[in-house]
Amino acid sequence: MPDRLPPIPLDAMTVEQREAAAVFKASRGAELFGPFLALVRSPELLTRVSAIGEYLRYRSALSRRLTEFAIIVTAAHWNEQYEWDLHSRLALKSGVALATIDAIAAGRRPEGMPDDEAILYTLCTEIHRDHIVSDDTCTRAVRTFGEQGLVDAVGICGYYAMLAMVLTMASGPQPGGAKAQLRIPTR
Repeated sequence: MPDRLPPIPLDAMTVEQREAAAVFKASRGAELFGPFLALVRSPELLTRVSAIGEYLRYRSALSRRLTEFAIIVTAAHWNEQYEWDLHSRLALKSGVALATIDAIAAGRRPEGMPDDEAILYTLCTEIHRDHIVSDDTCTRAVRTFGEQGLVDAVGICGYYAMLAMVLTMASGPQPGGAKAQLRIPTR
């Protein structure tokens, strides 16, 4: 698969790009990776997107387990292999059942989920697939996660959908229109 926006060597970056990469490294403790390699082409966007992602992953009203769960539902919806590979392992480590991850990878609604995951799955699926959240789902989500948790859950869906779009744009279509082969993580 061609890389439409390959990594820019540090010495070829503009001053603004180098500054954004430095802010990213200082806040994340890592060099640019994944979608951020493409986002550096818009330094201010990279900085702002990274800050949003840091909040959503590490400080939102949802637990780490539920955050990773929402991320993998989003990655599967967007058929985004890079996000899936990274976050399905993190979901497993955070307590999402392997059978649940396997079902999501296969495009099926998981059976036997805890109530909070079942509500979050419905919320994420409705927002991604149907582009609407039913009154019942909204009420159940507020009762389970609180209003801030509901808004943060939708923020996670939107943020990771945007990263999936960036990854899709940056890497281009797969040969023959092939779809990503989402896999379950190994223990």
